[in-house]
Amino acid sequence: MQILERHKGKVRSVKFSPNGEKIATVSDDRTARLWDVESGKQLKILRGHKGKVRSVAFSPSGEQVATASEDNTARIWDISTGKQQILQGHDGKVYRVEFSANGEQVATASNDNTARLWNVSTDKKLQIIKEYGKPLYHVVFSPNGMQIVTASNDKTAQLWDAKTGNLLQTFKGHKKSVSSVEFSPNGMQLVTGSDDRTARLWDVESGKQLQTFKGHKEPVSSVDFSPTNGKQLVTGSHDNTVRLWDVESGKQLRTFEGHKGTVSSVDFSPTNGKQLVTGSYDETARLWDTKTGKHLPPLRGHKGSVRKVTFSTDGKQLATGSQYRITRIWNAKTGKHLQTLRGHKDSVFGVAFSPDSKQIATGSQDGTLRLWKIGDIEDMLAFNCDWVRHYLDTKSENDEDRNLCDGVGE
Repeated sequence: MQILERHKGKVRSVKFSPNGEKIATVSDDRTARLWDVESGKQLKILRGHKGKVRSVAFSPSGEQVATASEDNTARIWDISTGKQQILQGHDGKVYRVEFSANGEQVATASNDNTARLWNVSTDKKLQIIKEYGKPLYHVVFSPNGMQIVTASNDKTAQLWDAKTGNLLQTFKGHKKSVSSVEFSPNGMQLVTGSDDRTARLWDVESGKQLQTFKGHKEPVSSVDFSPTNGKQLVTGSHDNTVRLWDVESGKQLRTFEGHKGTVSSVDFSPTNGKQLVTGSYDETARLWDTKTGKHLPPLRGHKGSVRKVTFSTDGKQLATGSQYRITRIWNAKTGKHLQTLRGHKDSVFGVAFSPDSKQIATGSQDGTLRLWKIGDIEDMLAFNCDWVRHYLDTKSENDEDRNLCDGVGE
């Protein structure tokens, strides 16, 4: 386990580089930092922002990072030299920054009611997207990078041409704020989730509303398409449930009930979409079979709300980050607890697996980023279970105790 040198403020965002060799972190201390994954060595401190840094993104090539700050600017940094381009023009705090799929453009979203498109090579402002009467907090590129979708609390989402900045579609129909939006894997559809308790499916080309997914009794907090074909989608809600829907028919396929608090995070397995993990304010996570609706016993152990759940890239493990300092790693097939990652001195809110699934990074409000090797977890578990078996052979008369280590190291 590596402990990467402390930021002097809350760590707001953590991202692996595309090749998994570097990590970028941003913080309330007004800096971004680059780290070497293998050694844990800090490579660079990127200084220049005059306000809290809220978001970070790697370019697809991994040669640049972009940062968004409360100083009303975004910046693009050359990783090898540390040279920065300052993207100036917003009149309010910049909350989100994203690279296009080809790395040639950057999109920013701000509470000045605008999104802006920038040319990466020249830092020239290409377009100003200003159609909202209220702050804009969400911006997402389409899978091919040719369009972006924005959402605000004016009850709409809007689609824009990423090259020209022209407004292509306005998706109207929700009765309250749009809180989440995602493109389908092929980019031909998008889904929006709203405080009006519904999710809605839209045709990107025509702007036509294709489906309204009704059933939740409280605001929809998260939406996600199945990763392989986009034929299903899942919604999480403040009503403590998760619901699985057929995209084509709009039919509700499953209601995943069991959580006793708001469902805060939802993630499909990246390998086949047949598994779903949910995290909740009830201090548990749950693993569900999307076909049968059955779930493993709740993943318990956290002493505070589970704020983030995520599968590893290979789908074999999952991580849960909680309100009270702890991250836990679980076997995605069995739900068996593999490791508790302790060391942070404040809430853990950022969790990310490396692209090869062999490492995990955790970010905390204590100002630190910690990097853990997944291989260390298996080795430690096998070693401890060897000791447990030996102890039970000599001390225990209860064969059921041996179930604690069934299948470990064998």
